[in-house]
Amino acid sequence: MILLKTEAGHQALKDRSVPLSPRQRSAFILFDGKRSVDDVLAAGMGISREDIDQMISLGVLEPLGGKAAQPVAAGPAPAEEPKPAASGSGRSKQQRYKDAYPIATQLTGSLGLMGFRLNLQVEGTTSYDDLVALAPKIRAAVGPEKAAALDKALGE
Repeated sequence: MILLKTEAGHQALKDRSVPLSPRQRSAFILFDGKRSVDDVLAAGMGISREDIDQMISLGVLEPLGGKAAQPVAAGPAPAEEPKPAASGSGRSKQQRYKDAYPIATQLTGSLGLMGFRLNLQVEGTTSYDDLVALAPKIRAAVGPEKAAALDKALGE
């Protein structure tokens, strides 16, 4: 199967509005409408079919020819999402991570060179707990007013 970036995918590549892991982001660039899924998996980016399924479900990739997007392989990932968070907010940790990640990258990216390392740390996060651990550093760097949106997304 050959996949290509959607319009939303091109936009997400520019503004990081869709949370992709660094591995997914690197592999995402390879989806150009010419390479097959197997070619990208063999490129050594360290992604799995589940990562590709997630990018399809996020709407950043679609099959060549505009066919209805279907996951490459069925996986257990969707069953994990409905778990409620311990805080009682009604959102799972995974959903809170998806909401907070773009805010965190935008905040740290706005710091310029001063926030470069912090931005790399944010991009290296893979879970809600990782992002919560970095939140105090982000808050200290940007100030509590700007960090309020991040705190809200994290459910703190």
